[in-house]
Amino acid sequence: MKRQKGYFSISAVAKMFAVHPQTIRLYEKEGLIVPERSSGNTRMFSEEDVNKLEEIIYLTHELGINLSGVEMIFKLKKHINKLQSEINKAFKETQNELEKQEEE
Repeated sequence: MKRQKGYFSISAVAKMFAVHPQTIRLYEKEGLIVPERSSGNTRMFSEEDVNKLEEIIYLTHELGINLSGVEMIFKLKKHINKLQSEINKAFKETQNELEKQEEE
């Protein structure tokens, strides 16, 4: 497997998931994955990219979800994570306020 400085080549990633490199290029074209590029414009897949590809392949191959559905799932997950962060922040602020009131 070609791996350099924590990155994988497209051929290495394709082998990992037993898919054709063109499949991975399609996911990139659809905006589902955005690998970094080397100075020679070679795709360099990080561990995070590989994890995301694993999720894409699971959703498409195992669950039969189309790429538009995968995109929607990713958008919803991002929104959920944002909301969870806001909830956590509000909880901490409320907790701090209650602690201040108890001290008074």
